[in-house]
Amino acid sequence: MVRNDDFFLRKWVEYYGRELGKENLYIFYDGLDQEPAPFCEGTNTEVHGKIGEQVVAAEKGRLAFLSDKAASLLSRGYDLVIGADADEFIIVDPIMGKNLRQYLSEVEVDCCLSALGLDFGQKIGEEEDITDSRPFLRQRRYAQIGTRYTKPSILSKPCVWGSGFHRVKGKNFHIGKGLYLFHFGYFDMKRLEERFADKDRLRQGWGRHMKKRARTIRYVTELPALDFDRWTRFARICQTFCRPPYAWNKPAMLELRIVVRIPERFADII
Repeated sequence: MVRNDDFFLRKWVEYYGRELGKENLYIFYDGLDQEPAPFCEGTNTEVHGKIGEQVVAAEKGRLAFLSDKAASLLSRGYDLVIGADADEFIIVDPIMGKNLRQYLSEVEVDCCLSALGLDFGQKIGEEEDITDSRPFLRQRRYAQIGTRYTKPSILSKPCVWGSGFHRVKGKNFHIGKGLYLFHFGYFDMKRLEERFADKDRLRQGWGRHMKKRARTIRYVTELPALDFDRWTRFARICQTFCRPPYAWNKPAMLELRIVVRIPERFADII
């Protein structure tokens, strides 16, 4: 579900269309004032009345809506449904030697499956403003390993997602081997500043949220970049066994701030 986010949605349609087929993509525009972009042609795109005005209520309504849509698709014969925001890309490590469709066709999903979350930032002083004319991963090489984006995004049964796809209510989670969720929402300072100035988002209460997430840029700029393979392996183990006391079905990582440099093998995927 998107609103005023065609910059990311174009990449989303391009990537998931290539991996899964555009005919299997379902896009819901939030608000009757929205106009579907031409690049959505070939997908299943619908425009709906706006869900909520304030961020908390809107998120609950949005995920209730999307959980119902996922359940409907599963009842119609789909084996799996992926829920992902326009700035989120679930990818398979190239070292696995298979694409997303092949991976998901072979993996067993009891109820839900998570990808290990990586939140990309911009290394100020080294990386320029982002452009959509080149692959994102040719322009951004640093990400924080974070629990926030290790989400149970993939469902095999009707379930209810919590806000932001961050958990499945009443269900545990499992992190797929070699599976990653790359989040690009806060990977460019200029775009982030433009979001701060977006009156529609500020009216909904997103200003504080976006300023908080801008910390990712500071982390990747200031912290040393560690080895990707070693520390993602550590993170899978840590997030599997560590849980916050207030939510046993979410991952935790002992408040560690780990920044990694993305290997060259990922560079042309997105």
